[in-house]
Amino acid sequence: MTAPRITVNGTEAPISPAAPHTTVLDFLRERGLTGTKEGCAEGECGACAVLVARPGTNEPTDWVAVNACLLPAAALDGQEVVTSEGLATPGPAGAPGALHPVQEEMAVRGGSQCGYCTPGFVCSMAAEYYRPDRCAHAEPAEQGPGTGTGTEDGPGPRHGADPEHGPNGFDLHALSGNLCRCTGYRPIRDAAFAVGAPTADDPLAQRRAQSPPAPVATEYVRDGRAFLRRSTLGETLRLLRERPDAVVVAGSTDWGVEVNIRSRRADCVVAVDRLPELRELRFGPGAVEIGSALTLTEIERRLDGRVPLLAELFPQFASRLIRNGATLGGNLGTGSPIGDSPPVLLALEASVVLADADGERQVPLAEYFTGYRQSVRRPGELIRAVRVPLPLSPVVAFHKIAKRRFDDISSVAVAFALDVEDGIVRKARIGLGGVAATPLRALATEEALEGRPWTAETAEAAARVLRAEGTPMNDQRASAAYRSAMLGQSLLKLYAQTTEAVTS
Repeated sequence: MTAPRITVNGTEAPISPAAPHTTVLDFLRERGLTGTKEGCAEGECGACAVLVARPGTNEPTDWVAVNACLLPAAALDGQEVVTSEGLATPGPAGAPGALHPVQEEMAVRGGSQCGYCTPGFVCSMAAEYYRPDRCAHAEPAEQGPGTGTGTEDGPGPRHGADPEHGPNGFDLHALSGNLCRCTGYRPIRDAAFAVGAPTADDPLAQRRAQSPPAPVATEYVRDGRAFLRRSTLGETLRLLRERPDAVVVAGSTDWGVEVNIRSRRADCVVAVDRLPELRELRFGPGAVEIGSALTLTEIERRLDGRVPLLAELFPQFASRLIRNGATLGGNLGTGSPIGDSPPVLLALEASVVLADADGERQVPLAEYFTGYRQSVRRPGELIRAVRVPLPLSPVVAFHKIAKRRFDDISSVAVAFALDVEDGIVRKARIGLGGVAATPLRALATEEALEGRPWTAETAEAAARVLRAEGTPMNDQRASAAYRSAMLGQSLLKLYAQTTEAVTS
């Protein structure tokens, strides 16, 4: 086992002497790569974004933008990182070279003012620039006056045929995790919509045709604390039996916040994000099995809409930067009552596959949560996969009520999955988040729907029941009365949407 190292802008750099909890952000800045900035230390502003070479969906390698403030440097042992400084073409003998096309467009279109957020924007834009399936399409309709407002939601709305994509295929959701306070988003959006396709001799584009670095086993110990990564699931489960106190991390999007904001430290952190056994996605005759260490972006692209309720979830789950690291296993493992995936998975009647050194067991998600951030998962156990039974219900919706359109924590999250045959609700499954100490099924509302005609009267009666589900509370995000009102309104919205779909 070699000493942990990261390849940064083409040059290997040892992780030592950094502490095991040191973030990629601090690791880079200590080496003089100060384009990577700390803005929030929570993964919400994107000033720290960098590119990492990861297994691709359509090519062997994808350049993926991640929050450097959340990832431990040791988590990138053996991997390749490109920072904003590494995008430009170097000049001879250390002289200034040519700007990267993304940097050039940001400069000429006035997308940078104070410059603090700019390197993070550039890295997120570069990841989208190199997305293999990005392709140009017809020019959208002309914009009217007053469009392109700059708010903390990210790039402002556009009038036109496709407001979220430019004529070059650039998806503005790629920038949903990047915030700017000076320039406003109009010139940044203009820069994003102006970039062309990578040239044939672009080294980062060429790199996509080669396999990403293979996962390596890591044993990094300093000052009595350890960051460990084993090569197989079996080795990892034996390690967890020996160290039941270990913190298990995948994308570190939750643990990284604990480290940065609450100064939490762990004697032992065990990484599972590169374990092959946790990164499989299989469609079987009776279920879809999703590996717990696949990132949400990877799941989204591999499923390609084949589970419509999950397809509705993904764009509303945090930001692209977070989805590039976050996993279903991590979202369920934390047991948070405001996680966005549990309501959806509850509506899908999903189960979790729990594994330890002695074997596996399958637990319905409806029986998994036992209390606030508590579950039936035992010490030494981890979530290997999530199973979604087939066939899927045809009437589905995910309603996330939050103060911002994207990149926000939900006040209430409601997921619906209904079977409606001959105008009768034959089956109803409803998952709720943000209204109790745990995510839960709206059992009383399901009963109020099943066997009844799918009419306005049924929807209104069931909405009254849904308003009373859970034990919503008053907090800084919403009042209990507001949460109850939104529960009922979500069912009425579902009925209105399905009626419109039938009559249109």
